[in-house]
Amino acid sequence: MQLETLQTIVVNALEEVKAQDIKVLDVRRIASFTDLMIIASGSSTRQVKALADKVVEKCTTAGVRPLGVEGQQEAEWVLVDLVDIVVHVMLPQTRDFYNLEKLWTVDANPALRLATG
Repeated sequence: MQLETLQTIVVNALEEVKAQDIKVLDVRRIASFTDLMIIASGSSTRQVKALADKVVEKCTTAGVRPLGVEGQQEAEWVLVDLVDIVVHVMLPQTRDFYNLEKLWTVDANPALRLATG
């Protein structure tokens, strides 16, 4: 499946369950394990779990089975590994604490800028 098509499926699934602050990060230049990271927030652990479940459901229906899903029990941060895309669904306070957008953005991280040339 084309990366753009899978991205659209994931974003639409997140929007369907009213995810907040959806960000798509292209990490192809700085990560070897995936091409894109999609980060979104849910307002409660129940919504975080529902968001991740909807992503898994929509991707599976489209013929893409996740390599793994982590964090469903606690549902403060659920990671869905779709190989080409890694989806992070978090509570806002968890997202603020780990600040993945800053960590995985080359312009915001001089160490990554140096490491990637």
